[in-house]
Amino acid sequence: MDTPFSTLIRTASHEQHTEAETSRFMSDLLGGRLGVEAYARYTEQLWFVYRALEEGAGALRQDPVAGPFIRSELMRTASLERDLTHLRGSDWCRTATPLPATRAYAARVRECAVTWPGGYVAHHYTRYLGDLSGGQIIRDRAERAWGFARKGDGVRFYVFESIANPAAFKRSYRALLDAVNADELERKRIVDECRRAFALNTAVFRELGEEFPLSA
Repeated sequence: MDTPFSTLIRTASHEQHTEAETSRFMSDLLGGRLGVEAYARYTEQLWFVYRALEEGAGALRQDPVAGPFIRSELMRTASLERDLTHLRGSDWCRTATPLPATRAYAARVRECAVTWPGGYVAHHYTRYLGDLSGGQIIRDRAERAWGFARKGDGVRFYVFESIANPAAFKRSYRALLDAVNADELERKRIVDECRRAFALNTAVFRELGEEFPLSA
C-alpha cells in the first residue's frame, strides 16, 4: 500500500517491458544487422500508434484522470511525419500501411481514449516514458548506422526540443502517476493495461521481424 504507484507500475510490467526490448527485430535493428528500410518501416508503424494516441488527447485535456498527462511538449506526430518525409519522400503517406498488429495496437489506444481515461494513461506512460529513456539508444544507433545528422531529420521523433531536462521531466511525470486520480482497483486495472500495451508493442516487433528476417 505504501509503494508509490510509479514504482508499482514499473515493476509490475517489467517482464513485458523486457520482452519488448529484447525482441528479435529490435535486437537486430540496434545491432546494426538490418538496413535503413527496416528502420523506416518501424518509424511508419510508430506513426499509426502516435496518431491514435495524440488524436485522442484533445478531448481528454480536462479529464481528472488523463488530463494532467496531456503535455504539448511530448507530442510526436509532427516529428514522425518529418522523419518519414526524410526516409521515404514527400509522398510517404500515400503508401504507408499498418501491420495487422499495429492496427490492433492503434485501435486499442483509440478505444481507451474514448471510453477509459485510465487505460489511456497506461498507453501514454508506456510510450512517452520509453521515448525519453530507451528511445535515446535507438536515436544514437540510428545516427551511427545510417548517417543521420545528430538529432536531425530521420531521428527527430526521439528529440524532445521543448524538454530541457529529461531527467527532471521524468521525475515530474512519475509524480503525476503517484498522484493519479484513481482508487486501488482502478490503479490495478491501469497496471494490467500497461502489460497489455507492452504485449501489443511486442506483437508489432514480432511482425516486423517476420517482414525483415536477419539479412546478415
